[in-house]
Amino acid sequence: MGHGNWNASDWDRHARHSAHRSRAEIFGARRLDPALDPARLTRGVRESVDSAENPLSTPIIVTCDVTGSMGVTAEVIVKHGLGVIMGGIYDRRPVTDPHILIGATGDVFCDAAPLQVTQFEADMRLVEQTQRLFLEGGGGGNGGESYNAAWYFAAAHVRADAIRTGRRKGYLFTIGDEPPHEVLPRAAIRRVFGDEATRDLTSREILARTQRDWDVFHLLVNPGSYPTDRWDALLGERLIRVPDVERLGEIVLATIEANEALRAPPTRGLLPAIRSTWL
Repeated sequence: MGHGNWNASDWDRHARHSAHRSRAEIFGARRLDPALDPARLTRGVRESVDSAENPLSTPIIVTCDVTGSMGVTAEVIVKHGLGVIMGGIYDRRPVTDPHILIGATGDVFCDAAPLQVTQFEADMRLVEQTQRLFLEGGGGGNGGESYNAAWYFAAAHVRADAIRTGRRKGYLFTIGDEPPHEVLPRAAIRRVFGDEATRDLTSREILARTQRDWDVFHLLVNPGSYPTDRWDALLGERLIRVPDVERLGEIVLATIEANEALRAPPTRGLLPAIRSTWL
């Protein structure tokens, strides 16, 4: 997927319409939509495909924690964050031909829908699909959420021309306020993805495999609410603290810009470059 092009006028109409709508009005789903279920994907993958409209596609995954009160992250993304990200990429061109997939993460240990994924899209079809996400509001108070399921999905269930041809890595952002669980259990891999694993997989090994093809970041909402030692050990400076959830779109865009700038020396380090862009 990923045909079409972003239209600023269409986005502006959507933004005006959604500005005063409640979260419940925007996200009306009361269960997992089968079309967003990772276990039911056509050919088992989501595709980011080069086309005449987008010949140099860049796959970008943004997954929002929808446990507890974190449904606010999906609300911010659909109300104005997507417009900031897509509009900024088209205006400033840090990467070419963005194909964005929006996901919703929960907890594989206790949630009915621990991962949901839209198609990769380059136009307003992305907004329509995002509004079909089920904001479950679960989570188990068990010291973490299953952000590692989003990593596993990117590594095992995405086919992207940019990655397949070796042209470039994709971008993967998880957003949430808790630490990642230390493992993705074998039983959860079967339930969520329909895959047969021989054992539980650790977050560290899933991340290492995912990072071969993806630049992985986590946007930590409400920094200070939970210990960050697990995140620090896994991601280092690719853990981005978010003091203002309303600025998620700006931070995603700034992180892409900073990371692309750092591909060529000299470098000041990733975090200073990001901070100088959006703080």
